[in-house]
Amino acid sequence: MRYLPLTTDDRTEMLGVIGAADIDALFVDVPAAARKRELFDLPRHAGELEVERELAALSAMSRPAGAGPFFCGAGAYKHHVPATVDHVIQRSEFLTSYTPYQPEIAQGTLQVLFEFQTQVAALTGLDVANASMYDGSTACAEAVMMAKRVTRREKAILSGGLHPHYAATTQTIAHAEGMEIVRQAAAVDAEAAVIAAIDATTACVVVQTPNVFGVVTDVTKIAEAAHAAGALLIVVTTEAVSFGLLKSPGEMGADIAVAEGQSIGNALNYGGPYVGLFAVREKLVRQMPGRVCGETVDADGRRGFVLTLSTREQHIRRDKATSNICTNSGLCALAFTIHMSLLGGTGLRQLAAINHSRARELKAAVEAVGLEVLTPRFFNEIAVRTPGPAAALVEDLLADGVIAGVPYSRLDPHAGLDDVLLLAATETTTSEDIAALRGALARRLGQ
Repeated sequence: MRYLPLTTDDRTEMLGVIGAADIDALFVDVPAAARKRELFDLPRHAGELEVERELAALSAMSRPAGAGPFFCGAGAYKHHVPATVDHVIQRSEFLTSYTPYQPEIAQGTLQVLFEFQTQVAALTGLDVANASMYDGSTACAEAVMMAKRVTRREKAILSGGLHPHYAATTQTIAHAEGMEIVRQAAAVDAEAAVIAAIDATTACVVVQTPNVFGVVTDVTKIAEAAHAAGALLIVVTTEAVSFGLLKSPGEMGADIAVAEGQSIGNALNYGGPYVGLFAVREKLVRQMPGRVCGETVDADGRRGFVLTLSTREQHIRRDKATSNICTNSGLCALAFTIHMSLLGGTGLRQLAAINHSRARELKAAVEAVGLEVLTPRFFNEIAVRTPGPAAALVEDLLADGVIAGVPYSRLDPHAGLDDVLLLAATETTTSEDIAALRGALARRLGQ
């Protein structure tokens, strides 16, 4: 039986209190085309065994990323996650903990978050990091709203190299704050256009490196232009492993750095949950969303950890909070911290170098079959021009057992870049995988 706790009289009374004529009045803001009165075309209820069979059949239709040559990136990357990570995060003390409201019984969780902040600050080259954000895209949106609070300006410029999902998320959230979002047209190299757009009304400039097309950019000149106009520079990174090889956002003049931490310690997980990284210059810390764990000593002089800043609505009044996204992805942050602890600085640099080497091998392979590589400077991802729609080519290559990247049109259907394919290679990509891609491309291109 369906569980319906309210009677018809209960509902009538509730509608009367709020002044609604009927239940439909509660949905008046939902467009009529989006409302559905009849039942959805879904199977009716079934027994447990039947449900297991149905779900197993559906699951068999999916192909795991590790089942063959795999070149998808575009903001979510396939990296090796050491078994130690999974072993440690499944300890009950970590797996079942939520938010460290009571520091006296949450010292382990607080210490992990403190170490996480330390790692993120070191990676981004900035002074202070929080612990932590929901994911990279919402961290980007939070950074834009933070810039509004700091500069008291309303306009944000989003580079044409910013991941379309990050741009769309920022537009959605910032719209509610009354901000003007200037989203530039998609561009493989967007530096000049960004600098030209900065003016005295700009609150912040959002740039990504490596950008969605894989292009690595030294954003120092953009930082100088932004600061000259009194604006903040926000640098986005979707591939955290790149921190091991490239100049950090802080070194290039960023005021705020946000990133997706999935690449370190977290598997693809069908797109989530992930973990957002967020770091700022010290002078901006009180406008930073999220929370900050600090190190202190107790009454007996013993080392301890506390929440130093708690600016989320869970801790203070909602209207005073700097963020109302109610999760810090603590378990994913723990996985990130464990993996980073295993790698250390030397290990991360070596891992990053392997990624770049694999991408160079990938670039040579696609050029060998006559495809144009659009990415002049890259880390582990490149953009390729295809002779026809990239989406159709990807579908064709599936028949050869190769998952050949992400068509840009899948990220931004209206950009007019249907012939652009994004290909990524990581330490999990083998020379045999790249050879399989090259062979499949050669066959499909008639070579």
